[in-house]
Amino acid sequence: MNRRHALRHIALISGGLALIPSCDFSQEDILAAYDHLKITPSQKALLGAISDTIIPAGEIKGALDLEVHDFILVMVNDCFTSENQEKFTAGLTAFPDFVQEQSGKKFDGLSTKEREQLILDAAKLEGDDSEAGKRNGNISYFVNSAKRFTIQGYMASEYIQTEVVPYSLIPGEYNGAVLISDLQKPRVNG
Repeated sequence: MNRRHALRHIALISGGLALIPSCDFSQEDILAAYDHLKITPSQKALLGAISDTIIPAGEIKGALDLEVHDFILVMVNDCFTSENQEKFTAGLTAFPDFVQEQSGKKFDGLSTKEREQLILDAAKLEGDDSEAGKRNGNISYFVNSAKRFTIQGYMASEYIQTEVVPYSLIPGEYNGAVLISDLQKPRVNG
């Protein structure tokens, strides 16, 4: 190998290494799993925190344990019109700023009571034709949709349907000689 070629390659490599710190790799990638939504991993994590605030874990698993936030995104991606998808995404994007304005902290840094109160306040926001009104309307739409799909996804999950409230396709057997107080766990009949 020629010494000049080796020195040129070393100079190019060291120059390239000097430029790497100036490159900005901080932009988040958009999740490819959802065709019509432009959701980043941090927004998905925020949606998980919101669903966990709506149905927290206790004696039984919570919404985050059952990954209800994935159900929410699938429902919005597959079932909403493009206009409603844009409203949902705009509300999800504006929600961290709303939290910052209301509490001065990020959503993850709030206590459970503060999170619950912020979600209740966001659900009651009124929208109008101004920019702030549109933003408030989008936030309200996002929170109400997330709340509705959190409850729906949680109640329809396999864990709830098999372990908490067992689902029976047909009504159970009839036994008229049993007192109501002696009955077992309630069963949800289809």
